[in-house]
Amino acid sequence: MTHSREKAVLVLEDGNRYEGIAYGAIGTTFGEIVFATGMTGYQETLTDPSYAGQIVMMTAPHIGNTGANDLDMESRQIWVNGFIVRDPSRIVSNFRSERSLNDDLEGGGIIGISNIDTRAVTRHIRSQGAMRAGVFSGPAAAISAEEQLAAVKSAEQMSGRNLSGDVSTPEAYVVPAVGQSHGTVAILDLGVKTSTVNYIAARGFDAHVLPQTVTSADVLALKPAALFFSNGPGDPSASDGHVRLLQEVLRAGIPFFGICFGNQLLGRALGFTTYKLPFGHRGINQPVLDKATGRVEITSQNHGFAVDAPIEGVIESPAGFGRVEVSHFSLNDNVVEGLRCLDLNAFSVQYHPEAAAGPHDSNYLFDRFRDMVLAANQTGAAN
Repeated sequence: MTHSREKAVLVLEDGNRYEGIAYGAIGTTFGEIVFATGMTGYQETLTDPSYAGQIVMMTAPHIGNTGANDLDMESRQIWVNGFIVRDPSRIVSNFRSERSLNDDLEGGGIIGISNIDTRAVTRHIRSQGAMRAGVFSGPAAAISAEEQLAAVKSAEQMSGRNLSGDVSTPEAYVVPAVGQSHGTVAILDLGVKTSTVNYIAARGFDAHVLPQTVTSADVLALKPAALFFSNGPGDPSASDGHVRLLQEVLRAGIPFFGICFGNQLLGRALGFTTYKLPFGHRGINQPVLDKATGRVEITSQNHGFAVDAPIEGVIESPAGFGRVEVSHFSLNDNVVEGLRCLDLNAFSVQYHPEAAAGPHDSNYLFDRFRDMVLAANQTGAAN
């Protein structure tokens, strides 16, 4: 395993600069800089499609210790635009390791930077908010600071971007149910993770994963027992087509479950708006309150947008879908973390109950989804 000793520089759009050493591939990359607070799960983070368009900075100081392997891949490739760490591991030590993290970064063309004060950068982002950034390494690190900053400022903003087409599967595929099949769950792939599909199949459903270009007619033609919207990158306000699809399927009486981006799109389908958070929630240690049980769950999260809805009381859906309540909210900042429809078989959560790297406090939600679908189908059969 080798590490480059070439110079690299991280440039933020407000002019702040941090000089370090190149990590991964050499070159130039741009994206929205965000920080992730998990001490483990770096491979799952890198291969989570929700991070497309972003330069991810790990707040844990030592990254790469356990190497990388094929089993922990959450999708077919690494999706981050760039990667920032303080101290990359010089030695890989784990019985499951098949290669080093640096090997994966170089092989995937992921440009990164190491040996910078990630705590200082994190504090700056917490104060000023997520912003555009660029990593310049190798020869690109030598161009003038003025040119580097101008390039960062000309990069795309995250607000208003629809990135679903970049990460969705090009072709539909099916993962068969484990054991007896209870029917088909249509999964709209907006950036779905492998663990999500496997958890749904493990609950006895044929997981039919669909490209994000499908129509409501395509979904209904499958005669699904339920519809699922996955996590994914981008701004939910730029996904009008997915919102219309969900509204049409809800009107057809199909049960629904959404995670992360799927939660935001359910919120929009119900008539609520979404907004951009200052620096988002990213990491595997986010406390969330389940209002129904009073239980606090430690959750994995990765989102920069949220649903704008009151966290107390029952609300009439502005789009005419009956009564809705916020089912979960963040104990850090009261952000909406879940929605539950009282007159429809539909619910969603903002966090990740499928997080393969943990925590697994919220994995029961897949059981709740299965129970809702089975009850709805029994009621439909009786009628």
